[in-house]
Amino acid sequence: MSAKELSEEKLKNYKDILKKEKNETQSIINKICDKMKGGSRENSGDLSSYSIHQADLGTDTSNSEREAYLLEEQLKKLKKINQALHRIYDKTYGICEISGRYISENRLKAVPWARYCIKIKEQEERKSRRRA
Repeated sequence: MSAKELSEEKLKNYKDILKKEKNETQSIINKICDKMKGGSRENSGDLSSYSIHQADLGTDTSNSEREAYLLEEQLKKLKKINQALHRIYDKTYGICEISGRYISENRLKAVPWARYCIKIKEQEERKSRRRA
């Protein structure tokens, strides 16, 4: 499928997809936040006043770190979705932010919040691999 300007119907379809993704992502964020608010004793079901075993504390810390990472990733995704919705309203959705070329519909179907055409995205990934 060639990269070209999107029709109003297709823009509405992508808007609906992005709104659905936004709702799902927000739901995941809410679940992670609710779980993190509970604290280690409440999450484990141990409400006693006895001290926590060191192994349990290590597991709780590991779980907390994992949840914090997952929360950060979901917040990044939510930001990208919101930016994509803003581009729909600005009439710049589907246009690569660097090259100005249209992003292919195949790419938008795979990553509806894509900011770059595939050529630019590949260049960006090569640059980041060299830096790492």
